[in-house]
Amino acid sequence: MPNNLLPSPRRTLGALLPGILLCSGVSGAALALQSLEVKVFGQAWLEALVLAILIGVTLRSVWAPGRRWKAGTDFSAKTLLEVAVLLLGASIDPETIMAAGPALVVGIAGVVASALAVSYGIGRLLGLPPRMAVLVACGNSICGNSAIAATAPVIGAHGDDVAAAIAFTAVLGVLVVLGLPLLVPLLGLTPMQYGVFAGLTVYAVPQILAATAPVGALSVQVGTLVKLLRVLMLGPVVVALALMAKPEGAAQEGGVKTRLPLRRLVPWFILGFLALAGLRAAGLIPDAALAASQTAAGVLTVLSMAALGLGVDVRMLSRAGLRVTAAVVLSLAALGAIGLGLIRLLEIM
Repeated sequence: MPNNLLPSPRRTLGALLPGILLCSGVSGAALALQSLEVKVFGQAWLEALVLAILIGVTLRSVWAPGRRWKAGTDFSAKTLLEVAVLLLGASIDPETIMAAGPALVVGIAGVVASALAVSYGIGRLLGLPPRMAVLVACGNSICGNSAIAATAPVIGAHGDDVAAAIAFTAVLGVLVVLGLPLLVPLLGLTPMQYGVFAGLTVYAVPQILAATAPVGALSVQVGTLVKLLRVLMLGPVVVALALMAKPEGAAQEGGVKTRLPLRRLVPWFILGFLALAGLRAAGLIPDAALAASQTAAGVLTVLSMAALGLGVDVRMLSRAGLRVTAAVVLSLAALGAIGLGLIRLLEIM
């Protein structure tokens, strides 16, 4: 490609800057409201992470950001949040990981497998086509939109089905992040238990930060670890589906034509998270760098939550359809029940 056709750094920055500044404005408002809460009530009842989402959703409901803002908001919602998750790896306490034990790892695999079967069954009982039921099951049980996007080409899902599944999980994912912390007193969960519960329930890896931060650092660490282990189930599940299903045009000379690259099965930021966690366990990250990484992760997360809110159109709920809505909600409730069962079974304290 000729050099004059390559995007220059200045041109790229110019495309990203408006959206990033918009997200920064929403983030600033969220931080200001959090400070006001502390001054008036003595504590922040709603964290800046949650406020950024709410402000973003409210703004999006009255004004849809145009094309000028899209590149920057998409970059903030995805890339910056992935960087925040990567940096969080440095804060993972090795003792917390050891306390989880191998039983939790086996339990997570069992929860994902059970949730896949139950969710698929619910979808079929509600009359969803088989491929749509698979998309809903994978999205709910593993990692939301990422699982849907990874599964769709393997099972030969139609574009309309993919769009409907992703549209609903985009909205419901935010509602889960906002509502999940409210269950802590209702269910009598400890920070450790809530971390496991959130890690088993929240759709996307980055969203686990917003869902667990209001409860405490231990919930953040445990929730992130559990969620990452859950995401790693995507690889085996996609491989299993590829072996079982022969989508239209996928079979070729006895093999499966559709092959997903490794980066789709194990995202780069998860590998980075695990690398930093390993460095922390080996004592190779100095305290100054650890504090800086935690601060940077916090700032990037608030910025990304603002972008997430700005990208949510609550009207998408009606477009997803009643059957899809019922299937996703019931599947999520079943996943939560299975997760609570695991917590009780392992007697996690």
